[in-house]
Amino acid sequence: MTPRTPPTAPPGSDVVLRVSALTKRFGATLALDEADLALRHGTVHALVGGNGCGKSTTIKVLAGVHRGDGGRIEVAGQAWDVDSYDPRAGRAAGLRFVHQDLGLFPELSIAENFAFDAGYPTGPGGRVLWRGLHRRVAELLTAYEIDADPRTPVGALRPAQRTLVAICRALQDQEGDEQLILVLDEPTATLPQHESDVLLEAVRRRADNGQTVMMVSHRMPEVLSVCDDFTVFRDGRTVAALVGERPTEHDLVRHMTGAALARTIDANVVAGGLDGDDSAPADEQAATTRATPATDADGEDVVLQVRDLHGGPLRGVDLELRRGEIVGVAGLVGSGRSSLLRTVFGEHRPASGSVTVRDPAGRLHGNGDVRTRMDAGVALVPEDRAGEAAFADLTVRDNISVTVRRRYWRPWGMSVGRERADANALVTRHGVRAASADVPFTSLSGGNQQKVVLARWLQRTPSLLLLDEPTQGVDVMSRADIYRTVQEAAANGCAVLVASSDLLELCALCDRVLVLQDGRVAAHVAGAQLTPDHLTALTQSTAGAPAADPAHQGASR
Repeated sequence: MTPRTPPTAPPGSDVVLRVSALTKRFGATLALDEADLALRHGTVHALVGGNGCGKSTTIKVLAGVHRGDGGRIEVAGQAWDVDSYDPRAGRAAGLRFVHQDLGLFPELSIAENFAFDAGYPTGPGGRVLWRGLHRRVAELLTAYEIDADPRTPVGALRPAQRTLVAICRALQDQEGDEQLILVLDEPTATLPQHESDVLLEAVRRRADNGQTVMMVSHRMPEVLSVCDDFTVFRDGRTVAALVGERPTEHDLVRHMTGAALARTIDANVVAGGLDGDDSAPADEQAATTRATPATDADGEDVVLQVRDLHGGPLRGVDLELRRGEIVGVAGLVGSGRSSLLRTVFGEHRPASGSVTVRDPAGRLHGNGDVRTRMDAGVALVPEDRAGEAAFADLTVRDNISVTVRRRYWRPWGMSVGRERADANALVTRHGVRAASADVPFTSLSGGNQQKVVLARWLQRTPSLLLLDEPTQGVDVMSRADIYRTVQEAAANGCAVLVASSDLLELCALCDRVLVLQDGRVAAHVAGAQLTPDHLTALTQSTAGAPAADPAHQGASR
């Protein structure tokens, strides 16, 4: 555990939100360990920290989604012990939230989105007073300097405008909104740089006019450019409260990860290298989770070769992946993690550059679509299991056999008996907890559903397995089973590319990890450097990162 460092929180009367000794457990996991936070009136306050440090849990406690296990919350002179705090209390005290998922309806107009939140003005007989609604929303848009017509569909707005509309909607219920406290959760995560600049300028203007804003963001340059105060979380605790200070990026990373790791960023120790820290002893460089597979001198073990790949957020990615190797992809939202996997799979067509895949028979295949990639032995387990990987209305058997359906066709029809026997064997082999393969897919837990999706693809004996957030929403026991399955596939010669926001997962599973920043490879990490804190430092810091290329700005993950 990180030693608790008492923060220097502002004691004065200008504090409008104070969280004291906030504690929250999820089973045996201590998500918040007596964390503290204090916001001054009329400031933009950054809450920063690595993945899993407690930022999101704090927001959910303040929003009333989670009930804290200990601590105290004070808002605008009112105070609650956390066991008596609920969403109504926070809203009545002036807390307003805009989450990363804005909760807007893109098909509806701006005015209709406002009305869904505040209610439609009605006249005699319940008739909607559209003219009055449009007039009120137009006044709000003007006040918030949003150049848009209330009748415009939200889906037609620019990304930054949509976020500003969500902010305006959140604050619409009070004229003197400088008394409200606005909490923004990753407001720029999916925005390209020029859209982020527009939004941040608007947030800064709100604070200059007396609005209090708390902003959670992983983008260090942005919080440094717009924020007055900074609170840093690590391991569920407050490790720094920087009030009215002007920290550098290095200062924030040092608080988030520790001084020693911050120094490695300054030295650019691992950026651009495949084998970790060249200055480290050879035995430390070899200290990976798994032994790195031996390579062939002629390169015939290279399963995936990516060269100067551009497309969406990707801006010149190079990558080689060999048989039996598990390689991770780390990066913030918007860095291009998912886009890299989907482009390799053929779902996204690259703007330029090449993707070459070696199939199980050793043949090379260039750029192609999804069908070509599948025929070449590539498999993708996407992040959105429910939306993109599951046939929720079908059985486990149907979900498993869908990628090998042709195996069961006979001149007289489907060989259901053979299909059922194979599916039941896979259920047993992969440790899926189900009475049989004929139970509904939706009757399984999230972890068992993920095992079914993996079984579906691994029965094809792929040469390249692409995993996007493979254990998201998965219980601990299923997570261990999935790790064993992936490691077994690699031991049998499958190359595995894993994109994950869980840095512990990448360190536990991978031989090496590449770090993406703004669509480019900013660092390769292996050996003794492959630790969660080190990956946190590299993903959070822009030191050594490639320069921005405006021609290829993107908003995809």
